[in-house]
Amino acid sequence: MISGMTVYLILQLIFIVFCFFPTISSFVNTTGRGNRGKQEPAAARRSGGEVSPGKKMPLMEEGQLPSDASLTVPVLIVGNGPSGICLSALLSGYRPYLAPGGQHPNPLLQHKLEENQHLSILDQDLEYLSEGLEGRSANPVALLFDTLLLPDGDSGRDFPSPLQWRFEAAQRIPHLVLGRGPPGGAWHVMEGSMLTLSFGSWMELPGLKLKDWVRDKRRNVRNDRATPAEMAAYYQHYVSAMRLHGNFVSNSTVTSMRRVCTEPRRLITGGWDRVGEHSQEEGAGVSLWEVCGHREAGDGGREPFRLQAENVVLATGTQDQPCHLGVEGEDLPFVRHSLAELETAIAGGVLGRHSEPVLVVGAGLTAADAVLGAHHANVPVVHAFRRGVTDPAMIFNQLPKVLYPEYHKVHQMMSQQHGSGSYPGYRSLPKHRVTGFRPDGKCLLESEDGRRRVLNVSLAVVLIGAGPRLSFLPERGLRLGQDPEQPVSCRQNPVDVEPFTYELTREPGLFAMGPLVGDNFVRFLRGGALGIASCLAKRRQRRDTRHKD
Repeated sequence: MISGMTVYLILQLIFIVFCFFPTISSFVNTTGRGNRGKQEPAAARRSGGEVSPGKKMPLMEEGQLPSDASLTVPVLIVGNGPSGICLSALLSGYRPYLAPGGQHPNPLLQHKLEENQHLSILDQDLEYLSEGLEGRSANPVALLFDTLLLPDGDSGRDFPSPLQWRFEAAQRIPHLVLGRGPPGGAWHVMEGSMLTLSFGSWMELPGLKLKDWVRDKRRNVRNDRATPAEMAAYYQHYVSAMRLHGNFVSNSTVTSMRRVCTEPRRLITGGWDRVGEHSQEEGAGVSLWEVCGHREAGDGGREPFRLQAENVVLATGTQDQPCHLGVEGEDLPFVRHSLAELETAIAGGVLGRHSEPVLVVGAGLTAADAVLGAHHANVPVVHAFRRGVTDPAMIFNQLPKVLYPEYHKVHQMMSQQHGSGSYPGYRSLPKHRVTGFRPDGKCLLESEDGRRRVLNVSLAVVLIGAGPRLSFLPERGLRLGQDPEQPVSCRQNPVDVEPFTYELTREPGLFAMGPLVGDNFVRFLRGGALGIASCLAKRRQRRDTRHKD
């Protein structure tokens, strides 16, 4: 028989455990001590390991966005590709620190990291840390985060990251991520079987190793390069594994955005904090962004939404609008602007060995994929591009031959300017520009020295890049580039942002990252997430300090 005193002691013990368990759990999540089981946030693990997720943060009714601007969020991210996903992770409380014993091959950077080892990288001076770093991005914070995640990455050596990741729930900044499709963005609509340009490790997001995920799926990453289909699945899985899905609203399209001044009222309900430095005290009017759009409903209809945000992050990428030549006849039916349209014509038997040649315009990787696809199908190809074959700015001259044999092959083909030789059926026209198209299937070209050509073609595929969809911005975003007189172009005229916060120089409370600021590779767009998250976290700290005073 169990005595009454024993029962009393057991009940007291149960009471103590239930009262103090949240505190114990919070301590484990913050310090990384305690049980090393599956749910532990792996504070002591470096970035190479998987970070355990936090709890889902409910922002609204499941799958619902208000249509009356009744919801105001501190941060709204437009775009759910790798840029938006990485930023969501940092805003959700995943924070990088220098690991105990962590070593970076750059001795100066190592010394700087050790000076404030107790602080998260987000809380440190990013300008100081990134000073003197060099690499293939023009954005210093992108270079900093890249070298912290992939030390000596360009050398091909697998040097371990000196970082460890901690999940700190108290550092969460509430936010929503809107995207027109599932998490992963444009990766879901890219050709699924081709290899990506970057190594898999260059494309992974903090806390979940791509190789480990692929190994779990029992697939091999060929030559350490994944396919777009694999990357799309990885990014979608990342959102689930890190438990970020409560922040994401898929199938949502933003159609307009404008700055509004609210009437004096409480801005954020449910205990959310304001993080915008430009925000004023409670009870005063505040400048916010009003964002409108629609969400695709399950029945095929559209559900309009209207909400407000203190800060908006543009993470839209560049795959939305193919660039055009701007010449006469470009809207004719035989002129196309996507690789998929060429593939459809080949698969449907419209093009073949005896067709008039296909004209491929452009000298980027997508144009190279088009050349390879047509050539392998025995479709005659004429390839026109504006640069010379040996131009150092051409992407093929920047790729190691051993690692990218398929693109090296296209580069060799581009040196062949006649239809005979090693690559029959292919003809290269370097230093040529298209001047127009005619309804009878003729294309007009002009060389650098003024010579003109007229070609009969079965199909013309213009693949000269893509631009961002910014039509939802005031004035379609026309004044946001580094040259305010020209439209935004990810290569020629990126969005003008402050280099260490990624906030637009002309629009407080509006941020941009990824290809919009010139970072076209996943390995560098992660730096935009670091800069923005650091900026918002520091603003919240300053506000909290003012309130305490």
